[in-house]
Amino acid sequence: MTSQKKIGALLGYANILVKNLVNLIYVPLLLHYLGQGDYGVFQMTNSVVFALTLLSAGFYGSYVRFYMRERAAGGPDDGLGVRRLNGMFLLVYFAVAALCVVGCGVMVLNVHGLFSGGLTEGEIDLARVLLVIMGVNIAVTMLSTPFNSYIAAHERFVFQQSRQLFTALAQPFLAVLLLWFGMGAVGVASAQLAVSVILLAWNVAFAVRKLGMRFTFCGLEWSLFKAVAVFSFWIFLNQIFDLVNNNVPNFLLGTMSSSTAVAVFAIAVQIRSIFFSMSTTMSSVFIPQINRIVAETDDNTILTRLMTRVGRYQMIIFWYLFGGFIVLGQYFVRIWAGEANSDAYWLCLIMVFPVMIPLTQNTGIEIQRAKNRHKVRSLIYILTSAIDIVISVLLIPLYGYWATAIGYVTSIVLGTGLFMNWYYHTRIGLNMLYFWKHQLPTVGLAVMTITVCLLGGFVLPVSSVSLFLIWGMIYTLLFGIGAMKVSLTQEERKKILNRLKRK
Repeated sequence: MTSQKKIGALLGYANILVKNLVNLIYVPLLLHYLGQGDYGVFQMTNSVVFALTLLSAGFYGSYVRFYMRERAAGGPDDGLGVRRLNGMFLLVYFAVAALCVVGCGVMVLNVHGLFSGGLTEGEIDLARVLLVIMGVNIAVTMLSTPFNSYIAAHERFVFQQSRQLFTALAQPFLAVLLLWFGMGAVGVASAQLAVSVILLAWNVAFAVRKLGMRFTFCGLEWSLFKAVAVFSFWIFLNQIFDLVNNNVPNFLLGTMSSSTAVAVFAIAVQIRSIFFSMSTTMSSVFIPQINRIVAETDDNTILTRLMTRVGRYQMIIFWYLFGGFIVLGQYFVRIWAGEANSDAYWLCLIMVFPVMIPLTQNTGIEIQRAKNRHKVRSLIYILTSAIDIVISVLLIPLYGYWATAIGYVTSIVLGTGLFMNWYYHTRIGLNMLYFWKHQLPTVGLAVMTITVCLLGGFVLPVSSVSLFLIWGMIYTLLFGIGAMKVSLTQEERKKILNRLKRK
């Protein structure tokens, strides 16, 4: 399992690297083939359809916990308890997939009423077709979830990351091929659907044949379903928060502003997603371990040290990327997405800085869920989501996409920042003073490195590809040396140096 974690994490970062390198080519191609308007319609429709994932009601986040509880109680992997759990989750997701199709049908019938305020007639017709394809895609994804959960519970991270690497390469390749044949945004959506179908077959084959996943549909226990449903309900409320912060802004901009405003904001959100993926890639491999610790000992000291150690690595990665974006991002956005989307740089800076807190503490989310103490967090996040919506609705007519950034930052600071750190420390039992004591050195290092590079940028500004690469290397060198001295422990430095010597 240790090997699976290490290789899985490395493959995860390889995935992110490949995905972002592909996007360097893919997004400009989408903007070129689709144009600013159709690209905005595609991103907005994708955000709206993604709301259907709420129908899963948080069941995905609950499978690993109940599986680990069953195994900790002595139940074998092919025992009746696990088979019943598998059968129950499969039935639930069949129902969810059906509801996704129905929900998509309702939106298709009402597409004119939803988007007539911000889209032209041609864009509304395009949105209608995209809603159908994307709705089916979400349903297929839902059917794949029980098998994906079983694979995650078995800590088969290498398979999971290999599958994602396939997605990162296959989906844009197929999309560009269909764009070249003139299928436009419909071709991009069709490419997503085709890859989802392949992944469904892949997951089923691996879970059933390789891992021996079995199902029992007889004698399902109502008490088990009730326990899972109650646990999942609070994850569902948290998903509403994520949906509001990540997808509703696109919808509001589409209905209250324009498709071009959606496009600019979507570029900023796409860059922001890189930071989320870098963080969750590391923490995701610890989900089974956290659930196992809670099920067996529930030792808060061990959990605090695990959260701090993972958080320290995440803090290094976050500030390396964010600092690099501060120094180089303005030139990069203009070259990559065009002058029309240059505001995406500032939008991204505003929205990414406060997510430093949740992105270095997301192992805490799994600790809460493993302890079944995530109820209060979900309620607070619903409140901050409402604040986000109110701010966006009130300010979009005046400030456009800047309003959605203001709403997002407010919800993050209040919810994941101030409240959650208090809650972790006083209610969950994690020592957050210990946590931040080990994170602040990296923050100080990053601020000094960024300041030096920005001052140097006034003398020699980033105005060409060669200067972009030069400043990138200077920043990487300064940050890397500083991280070795300040952020890593003596033991970690020795391990890295020994590996470098071997090479």
